[in-house]
Amino acid sequence: MIAVLLRLARPDDADAILEIYNAEVLGSTVTFDLRPRSLAEQQEWLAARAGALAVVVAEEDGDVGGFASLSLYRDRPGYSTTVEDSVYVHADRRGTGLGRALLNEIVDVATRQGFHTVMARIVGHHEASIELHRSLGFEVVGVEREVGRKFGKWLDVVLMQRML
Repeated sequence: MIAVLLRLARPDDADAILEIYNAEVLGSTVTFDLRPRSLAEQQEWLAARAGALAVVVAEEDGDVGGFASLSLYRDRPGYSTTVEDSVYVHADRRGTGLGRALLNEIVDVATRQGFHTVMARIVGHHEASIELHRSLGFEVVGVEREVGRKFGKWLDVVLMQRML
């Protein structure tokens, strides 16, 4: 059994995060991005989360198998105590508990950073992510109907929330 190390991301994790993320951009609707990120864009994204916002990676035997991040929920100052989580797991590591470990860790980070609530915005048909969030105390607080479009399909977003 390979031990999993959950740790804050470092700048040199950008390549591994980019590989995981861009696979979802190109092959799924879990992100509404339509074009892959460049390495420079990924490095900038990572650097923007080096303070109160954070990125946690799951490292197994020296390889990054997934990551979770905190992002601003909205850019207006009144929302500053609310963050949005994202969790991505490499296709080869799904179903191993890595997503649960990452989500649990990023919620712990949000708590330690003094945030008040964590929001999750999940594409409507992604039952695995919805159930994962529900199992860790998130509740569905709404559905945004047909707010996204990718691969020629209208997509709903399920809005989930966990108070800290």
